[in-house]
Amino acid sequence: MAKTLTSKPSKQRKKLYTAPLHVRSKILSAPLSPDLREKYGFRSLPIRVGDKVQILRGDHKGFEGKVLKVDRKKYRISVEGITREKVDGTTINVPIHPSKVMITELNLDDKWRRKKIERKRKAKEAAEERKAKKEEAEKVEEEEVKAEKEEKKEKRKKKRKTRRKTATKASKRKKAEKEEE
Repeated sequence: MAKTLTSKPSKQRKKLYTAPLHVRSKILSAPLSPDLREKYGFRSLPIRVGDKVQILRGDHKGFEGKVLKVDRKKYRISVEGITREKVDGTTINVPIHPSKVMITELNLDDKWRRKKIERKRKAKEAAEERKAKKEEAEKVEEEEVKAEKEEKKEKRKKKRKTRRKTATKASKRKKAEKEEE
């Protein structure tokens, strides 16, 4: 999704309400549970029907169930077992915002989703490798800079010593000349 370059709430809301469906599916993402996060190597994933989720906030906090419906138009999901009874006696599923849930089990029936997860995992690993190489290169560069500084210090010390020697020789000559006079 292209990020908006504005911080105005009205423009942010307009972008959200007028977003196309393929962008809305990405907005309907939820964080993965810690064990899934460790297994796959990334933090969040768009919710799909069949995923098992745990509700983290609201009246149904702590409840765990399967996702029955994903409503991209209203940015809500329906979870199995969470219902409300209407005045006329009919029961309806309670709509929940995906930011209030955590995915505990993924539905991997779809081969495209499996491929997407694999791509995302590989991209994360590649990014970590690049980061490690960059840090290693920075360390090497830092060590080289330190070594250069040490060499410069040594050169300065040698120059100071030679200056002192010449200065002492000159002073000895002057003393000798004074003594002769």
